[in-house]
Amino acid sequence: MACVLEAPLRMSVLSEVTASSRHYVDRLFDLDPQKVLQGVIDMKNAVIGNNKQKANLIVLGAVPRLLYLLQQETSSTELRTECAVVLGSLAMGTENNVKSLLDCHIIPALLQGLLSPDLKFIEACLRCLRTIFISPVTPEDLLYTDATVISHLMALLSRSRYTQEYICQIFSHCCKLQHWHSCGFKSLPQPLLCANGPDHQTILFNHGAVQNIAHLLVSTSYKVRMQALKCFSVLAFENPQVSMTLVNVLVDGELLPQIFVKMLQRDKPIEMQLTSAKCLTSMCRAGAIRTDDSCIVLKTLPCLVRMCSKERLLEERVEGAETLAYLIETDVELQRIASITDHLIVMLADYFKYPSSVSAITDIKRLDHDLKHAHELRQAAFKLYASLGANDEDIRKKIIETENMMDRIVNGLSESSIKVRLAAVRCLHSLSRSVQQLRTSFQDHAVWKPLMKVLQNAPNEVLVVASSTLCNLLLEFSPSKEPILESGAIELLCSLTQSENLALRVNGIWALMNVAFQAEQKIKSDILRGLSTEQLFQLLSDSDVNVLMKTLGLLRNLLSTRPHIDHIMSTHGKQIMQAVTLILEGEHNIEVKEQTLCILANIADGTTAKELIMTNDDILQKIKYYMSHSNVKLQLAAMFCISNLIWNGEEGSQERQDKLRDMGIVDILHKLSQSSDPNLCDKAKTALQQYLA
Repeated sequence: MACVLEAPLRMSVLSEVTASSRHYVDRLFDLDPQKVLQGVIDMKNAVIGNNKQKANLIVLGAVPRLLYLLQQETSSTELRTECAVVLGSLAMGTENNVKSLLDCHIIPALLQGLLSPDLKFIEACLRCLRTIFISPVTPEDLLYTDATVISHLMALLSRSRYTQEYICQIFSHCCKLQHWHSCGFKSLPQPLLCANGPDHQTILFNHGAVQNIAHLLVSTSYKVRMQALKCFSVLAFENPQVSMTLVNVLVDGELLPQIFVKMLQRDKPIEMQLTSAKCLTSMCRAGAIRTDDSCIVLKTLPCLVRMCSKERLLEERVEGAETLAYLIETDVELQRIASITDHLIVMLADYFKYPSSVSAITDIKRLDHDLKHAHELRQAAFKLYASLGANDEDIRKKIIETENMMDRIVNGLSESSIKVRLAAVRCLHSLSRSVQQLRTSFQDHAVWKPLMKVLQNAPNEVLVVASSTLCNLLLEFSPSKEPILESGAIELLCSLTQSENLALRVNGIWALMNVAFQAEQKIKSDILRGLSTEQLFQLLSDSDVNVLMKTLGLLRNLLSTRPHIDHIMSTHGKQIMQAVTLILEGEHNIEVKEQTLCILANIADGTTAKELIMTNDDILQKIKYYMSHSNVKLQLAAMFCISNLIWNGEEGSQERQDKLRDMGIVDILHKLSQSSDPNLCDKAKTALQQYLA
């Protein structure tokens, strides 16, 4: 019986709720302006702190009517102001509320309201705009659709401390950036700006944001100072133009960096310390402040390390660690200083134990919040460990020796949060630059297994870092190399070389180059089969020089040891010679041509393969040309080709020597034996001895 009653019961409750809300909306349509005003004021009091009431009023169509009243010139200023206040209150509810307001085109209506001469109304519009723009569902570009808006907002900055606070807050939320760059170790490119970041920064900068906001840093209002500071922290991020300007700005006779330093002193509120540290970090990373400047080494860095202590709130620890990771990311000395400040490496281990069963958190709401956000701490710790271990072997050793570190990374690689997975891979990548760790900890914990799993199915940003790490795990001295290859890595890497993403193409070919180094013939054949001749040509004609260089490096590694050279050239010789010809004829830099000549020298070292050079007059003429080139590197590489072709005691050496003599090679050798370059001179003399023997 209860089940039958359940649905009607719910409906009656809902209709009661909406009925109790309907009279608020009905009063907005009264013909008496005074009653309309009272209706709006009553609505304002009804919605404060009541999300259910807010949702009901939106469903009942209050928003279009409030916007109509707000825009009517016949409405009194008091009514228009109260409408803006109610709309602001509705925006403070759920994200769905904000979406409903955006669908009703609230932003153009509020921006229009800013043209009013009445300050109270302007402040109400700005407060509402602030609330809407700080919501994650509001597109930042909505602020930039009309070119006159920014200059008008700049002009309103001088009207009151409220206009200053709200406008700075709007700017800092509408300039959002995404945080968070041969056989050899693989490094990562620097983090890139998101596509729309620089445009927003540039628009605000060109409208005089720096000059208009700088003096607000010494406002008597804490809220104004704080919002101005936040504004500078996003304006300066990854922006040399803004950063270089900030360094020289004077406020009340003091330079901005000095004001920022004062703001990160221990007696200042934590959010002020953190935001000042972010400003100085951005200026340092943009090259406006030196990394060895005392304001960085003695003020900013220690302040950020302080933020990592367990006394701080979760979000402060996250922001502190992430900002510190960014500050020290590319500077070895800062990495060393940070690693020995306040036992930072050990302190970060606490990020993985939070909140613990014996947590000091007594506030249930805070505990619930922190349990939901604990993954952000792990992400921040991985990021900071990655920066700390980017260069120094001793620091990497300390990180790995921190309790259960490798297990934590392995667990991080399979976390549900994509951001934690990415940070864990970054950390692993940083530690994988250590020869010692590749041979020990990486092997003991079989990190290649979860890494290969990550590579099977991940978004590009994770794939780029994971494949960079794989490059290092495939170096010839890494014990992980064999099991990785057995688990199907070659096929995976060959597929990466076909990616539209440049970084993935580079990493795929780089890893294959490492695989081919001193590899057995079967592996080399697997690579050639997996790549296909067509794909090899595609890579050799890639517009990116990194892809081209790594592909040449791969070819060079494939064409090493005579039996391998002869075997590969017997199956792929024609295509490889064609590719070599194309590159030597093309508009390429010295390094590319040198690598190509080295491949020819390897082919010339084969037993049967060298005939592919000797029967190709075009190639021989090219080698001769590069022997007399103005660049010594190219001359040396061409000399290697000749030496391998004329070496005595090998079958057919006499015929090859005669043919090359007829081409004028001996005359060039005589000239080179007088070279001022000792290397070139020695090689030429050694080659001439082959003719005399």
